[in-house]
Amino acid sequence: QVQLVESGGGLVQAGGSLGLSCAASGRTLSGYNMGWFRQAPGKEREFVASISWSGGSTYYADSVKGRFTIPRDNAKNTVYLRMNSLKPEYTAVYYCAARIRTATTFGSWGQGTQVTVSS
Repeated sequence: QVQLVESGGGLVQAGGSLGLSCAASGRTLSGYNMGWFRQAPGKEREFVASISWSGGSTYYADSVKGRFTIPRDNAKNTVYLRMNSLKPEYTAVYYCAARIRTATTFGSWGQGTQVTVSS
């Protein structure tokens, strides 16, 4: 099973930018579709973005389209989340997740990293 560790969270002002990283170990990420999710206080975890194993396809929640990108570097076994034009409502714990190519659900999760956007 792949192990995932997120980093890069922190405090940023509204309108600013932040980049998250998700480093994998135990397996090569080239066999996995990857995703980012977030959970705000008192709310359910929600999908943010995903990228196919090859990097050829990306998907974004409507709330972040045009603001976030999800590049990956399989050689570095890392996936990223680039966040621009941040809003206070984006404050949440952000989680990285991995889904084996043939699976229908994300089976491996990181511990999460806190992103706080101040107004």
